[in-house]
Amino acid sequence: MQNQSNSLKNMHLTRRRMLQGAAGVLAAGTIAVSQTVRGEDQPSAESEKAVVKGRLKQSVCAWCYKMKLDELAQNAAAIGLKSVELVDSKDWPILKKHGLICAMTPSHDIGEGFNNKDNHEKCIAAVKKSIDACVEAGFPNVITFSGNRNGMSDDVGLENTVEGLKNVIGYAEQKKVNVCIEILNSRLNHKDYMCDTVEWAAEVCKRIASPRMKILFDIYHVQVQQGDIIVRIKQFHEYIGHYHTAGVPGRHELDENQELNYPAIMRAIAESGFQGYIGQEFIPTRDPMKSLSEAVRLCDV
Repeated sequence: MQNQSNSLKNMHLTRRRMLQGAAGVLAAGTIAVSQTVRGEDQPSAESEKAVVKGRLKQSVCAWCYKMKLDELAQNAAAIGLKSVELVDSKDWPILKKHGLICAMTPSHDIGEGFNNKDNHEKCIAAVKKSIDACVEAGFPNVITFSGNRNGMSDDVGLENTVEGLKNVIGYAEQKKVNVCIEILNSRLNHKDYMCDTVEWAAEVCKRIASPRMKILFDIYHVQVQQGDIIVRIKQFHEYIGHYHTAGVPGRHELDENQELNYPAIMRAIAESGFQGYIGQEFIPTRDPMKSLSEAVRLCDV
């Protein structure tokens, strides 16, 4: 989400490299997607309406798909999604053309976040810039990160994170945009990342005590790091502003080869009164639009 000129090398890149290269991928990446005889400008055969109940608003993360943003947006809209997220603001006109929003806006780097006071100035500037972009476009959320530990204790990092975010939360309140700190696992994907538990993220929200300070609850990462997904959703739902999905293990499709019961998780989210967005963030191993459509149907509870 920072230096967005690099392209994805393969499907197993970390979120850090995605955030650095998203814009270049969206501008130049392509993938062959199965098309029907409807014509080359029509959505794929897998892009039939997948959202029927619509109890939960669903989104998809652009970085997972090696395809042109316009093509992804067209297919996303066709199956009933409301958003394509983690998209650079310069590409938002493409989303709007298809009646979509960007439900989660990029800001600063994962590894260099608010837990280090040396990063505060650039993180504050990045978050405020993204908030301004959201205001102009009418979009709801900006992502933020704790950063890596680099030998720092979690208690000190917590204090620093709260101190830094307090310098932007008033601005977010004024502009009516949510700032969402993401939980990432430090066991497999983001070694040394500090905000690796729901409890740590919730404590940030408690101390800041603003309705605009939220958690980005990444179901995949929480399962890898902690488990007890539904228990934690029920316990901390008041602080959660956004969700991400993926199968565990592997971060792939939400299918029978992974361990999470996504319909049950989605019912728990819906029953919590959640009004935000759920972003599909798995890396497809098969036809990407078929996999996306299947995942969206599964989560349409």
